[in-house]
Amino acid sequence: MLPLSAAAALALALAGCGRHEAPPPAPRPVVAMPAQADERLPTWTLPGEVQARYSTPLSFRVGGKIIERSVRLGDTVEPGQAVARLDPADASKNAASARAQLSAAQHQLDYARQQLDRDRAQARENLIAATQLEQTRNAYAAALAQRDQAAQQAALSADQLKYTTLQADHAGVITAEQADTGQNVAAGEPVYSLAWSGDIDAICDVPESVLAGLSIGQRASVALGPLPGRTYAAVLREISPAADPRSRTYRAKLTLEAPTPDVRLGMTANISFDNRSGDGPATYTVPATALFHDGPAPAVWIVKAGDDTLELRRVGVLRYDARTVTLTQGLRAGERVVWQGVHTVTAGEKVRPIPPLHPEDYAS
Repeated sequence: MLPLSAAAALALALAGCGRHEAPPPAPRPVVAMPAQADERLPTWTLPGEVQARYSTPLSFRVGGKIIERSVRLGDTVEPGQAVARLDPADASKNAASARAQLSAAQHQLDYARQQLDRDRAQARENLIAATQLEQTRNAYAAALAQRDQAAQQAALSADQLKYTTLQADHAGVITAEQADTGQNVAAGEPVYSLAWSGDIDAICDVPESVLAGLSIGQRASVALGPLPGRTYAAVLREISPAADPRSRTYRAKLTLEAPTPDVRLGMTANISFDNRSGDGPATYTVPATALFHDGPAPAVWIVKAGDDTLELRRVGVLRYDARTVTLTQGLRAGERVVWQGVHTVTAGEKVRPIPPLHPEDYAS
């Protein structure tokens, strides 16, 4: 019979022979694809309209009744050209009254000056008291102030009479008529809209998904609907700093570099942006499902070469589309990017990259 210690040792040996080590877990399969630099970013084409760079309303600086309009919609005007007139009767009477008041004030000033000269001469001979000379000086100062006030009032009345004639302050084209002959208008109420001659703009509304890829000075091509087969070079000069509260789009203004005379205001336009410069950094387009975050910054999961472990890397986003995002920094060509399941993996985790079943679905 075996001793107790030998029996225990034999039992432990037999038990050890029946136990197997658990195999390590298989690497998690993840959908990943090598990053490929874009040959050319997609061109964005947005609808727009041709407008003058500067457009201002023409309005009278005084109120009254319109008795004459000299131009009509579409007419070309020159600086200083009279385009409309108000009834000048009231303004003429005010101007005449102001001139009469100025004449009376001037006579009063002349009399006060003569009286002051006489009192000064008598004061030198001690013929009048000093207080009388002071009163005369005071009367002269009051007459002088009244004359100056009357002169300013006369000038104002003359200006108001001149303002009854509406003149174009710049060369341009009449694009709207907002008042008609016989109508009573208030000061500042628009009568015409004037589009200035000179620079011509193409205006479009930019959606949020395109905004990130635009910058001031960027070039674009403009095709006009009524002029098929022609394109015009344009430069982006202004982007609205705030979105329209209704459409949530941003107004962009581009200046046409060499518009031809047949480019008319109000023409419909197709504005094509190409935000890929020849010497700019490489960009990579990946599915939107690949985008993760590292704190506040956008990031993607990279499958490291050699050991197939995951690395979270920050990237720069150039633009967002419906199903894809375009990255400008943080990636190199050939690096494998996780396309799916970015919320279920961790840094340093070993994975098994597999391609997607239908890669074309991510880019459609």
